[in-house]
Amino acid sequence: MIYLDHAATTPLDERVLEAMLPYLRDGYGNASSVHAVGQAARRAVDEARQEVAALIGAEPAEIIFTSGGTEADNLAVWGLPAAHPGRRRGIVTSAIEHHAVLQACRSQESRGAPLLVVRPDERGHVDPHAFQGAIDDRTALVSVMLANNELGTIEPVREIAELAHEGGALMHTDAVQVAGQLPIDVQELGVDALSLTAHKFYGPKGVGALYLRRGVALDPLQVGGGQERGRRGGTENVASIVGFGAAARLALEEMEARAAHARTLRDRLWRAVRDVPGAERLGDPERCLPGHLLLRFRGVDGEALVLNLDLHGICASMGSACSSGSLEASHVLTAIGLDPQAAREGLRLTVGRGNTKREIDETAAALRRIVERQRELMVSHG
Repeated sequence: MIYLDHAATTPLDERVLEAMLPYLRDGYGNASSVHAVGQAARRAVDEARQEVAALIGAEPAEIIFTSGGTEADNLAVWGLPAAHPGRRRGIVTSAIEHHAVLQACRSQESRGAPLLVVRPDERGHVDPHAFQGAIDDRTALVSVMLANNELGTIEPVREIAELAHEGGALMHTDAVQVAGQLPIDVQELGVDALSLTAHKFYGPKGVGALYLRRGVALDPLQVGGGQERGRRGGTENVASIVGFGAAARLALEEMEARAAHARTLRDRLWRAVRDVPGAERLGDPERCLPGHLLLRFRGVDGEALVLNLDLHGICASMGSACSSGSLEASHVLTAIGLDPQAAREGLRLTVGRGNTKREIDETAAALRRIVERQRELMVSHG
């Protein structure tokens, strides 16, 4: 099998699994318990919190553990406006955000919060100047992702954060696709909140975090036992949190080498297929995540490509895994100007640390054959 869907999820690193195993066996204590077994679990959670904080240049106390990126996004979009000191409620976001942000924003709008959605350009860039005009005295929160999960395009979050603060609003960024892939410094970005999740960089599924800048108020969504300094109630998932910490530490140590490897293979794949008739690379090839390649073969259905690649033992996707099975065209691709039919022609191939040149060459050869065959079928049925 050739796995080229690392933007959806990554395989669990064996070293991460080894770190988790003791807390799936004997280290079963509740981190809120005062006895020795519980306090051993507490120390493990505290250490993991330090490791996750180090990955993004934060303080450990600024890390709130969640069940994943979706909960972290929801917590920011729902919890920050509710606690905004000016009692504002408005939100400004972009049209290419992950559904975890967009649907949370729509939910707030249905409850009376003003919502403005900014469209990107044809490469998926959002213009900071558009936000300058959208932020007003009703705006509590601006939320713009650090890099798009389909296109891989990296956004000017620092500039937008400055504009948000000038307008009296808070700034959140969904960094789920970036954390562990490229360096992040929350101080340099100037954000008040940032979402990340472990399974995008070889950690376990079901655990994520929201960075919340010290001093920023947040209304919790989940209350109960007062865990996470009262910001997210519920017994901590100790084993997964430990895995999150281990994955964060390894990502920090190996980030430069991983990124160089992914970029080299990504570029090799594009060179191998770019002369296919109708081939087009979407997004920005310069300001892009190292492993992302979003292709379009004009007139060829993306789902047909994904299914045929799967028959060849190659895992790819049309876009966000969270939207798989949807009959609607990608909201990201329609937002950058493609019509619904063209938006269904997207094929996302995302490279990871375990991929090889041989796999890339096999994928390119298979893709060329599949595209040719699909075009022949279209002609025969035309």
